[in-house]
Amino acid sequence: MEKDVLILAIESSCDETAAAVVKNGRDVLSNVISSQIELHKLYGGVVPEIASRKHIEKINQVITEALKESDTTLDDLDAIAVTYGPGLVGALLVGVAEAKAISFARNIPLVGVHHIEGHISANYIENKDLEPPFICLVVSGGHTHLVKVADYGTYEILGRTRDDAAGEAFDKVARAIGLGYPGGPKIDRLSKEGNAEAIHFPKAKIADAPYDFSFSGLKSAVLNYLNGCQMKGIEVNRADVAASFQKAVCDVLVEHAMLAVKESGLNKLAIAGGVASNGTLRMAMEQACAENGIRFYRPSPIFCTDNAAMIGAAGYYEYMQGTRSGYDLNAVPNLKLGER
Repeated sequence: MEKDVLILAIESSCDETAAAVVKNGRDVLSNVISSQIELHKLYGGVVPEIASRKHIEKINQVITEALKESDTTLDDLDAIAVTYGPGLVGALLVGVAEAKAISFARNIPLVGVHHIEGHISANYIENKDLEPPFICLVVSGGHTHLVKVADYGTYEILGRTRDDAAGEAFDKVARAIGLGYPGGPKIDRLSKEGNAEAIHFPKAKIADAPYDFSFSGLKSAVLNYLNGCQMKGIEVNRADVAASFQKAVCDVLVEHAMLAVKESGLNKLAIAGGVASNGTLRMAMEQACAENGIRFYRPSPIFCTDNAAMIGAAGYYEYMQGTRSGYDLNAVPNLKLGER
């Protein structure tokens, strides 16, 4: 019988300090997350310097808790997986330095993991039957990618955003209608009270790149609508704005994802990233997949937002393929998917 592979995973790319112990890439024994959302709310967004300092405060604590919760010691580990990019450079450095220190002190193999690969791999945790190849739509605060997952660790980016990521557009529109940070969950909640057909916002299409996204025009259209209402003295129905904006984003995401799945000849679609926890998007994708005979996979919301379990899942497959990082591993804030 093959020995179980236990991986301690560390994630600190933005404003969550997280550690997890994952067995065989799919079984999460612990998943500890220390969120900084309340701290950054005061500033209307993530302040990199504050995030880095908070990671330093919390990193040992979350690792200790993750090991305790999983009834695991450092001696039981086969590897340490850590996010080394993309993300905020100071925040990434905290996790990378911690992982290298433990790896060196205890002679445990070190595996650097791409943050987006982690988000994609979150789908393996609860969907034991999911194996490549499949199409994955990654939607988060910093990224909107359509990715063909050809094999474990092998990715082809089919489409990406030309400007704002979907999550970034959510945050900016939320700020414009006075909802504050974080914008995504607040727009999702408020939109339930609004009429998604009340306002027609544009959906950008890029002629020479059917899989690419653009959300800056949509964001500008919302701001223009709000300014127009203000100039004319018209009262703004915030719920209608939220619902109509959200529908415009979700429609584009669904259309592009359906096109990519059909043209790739694959019948499996997964979604990943913080915006993948959006209830409207999940329902729209589920409905579109059902209508088109496509198998649909999505992580639970806790595995959509930043967490270490997803890094452990990705780290396992990298480890099994022989990936090992040296002690010269560094934070790479603009790391591209598929780069090493």
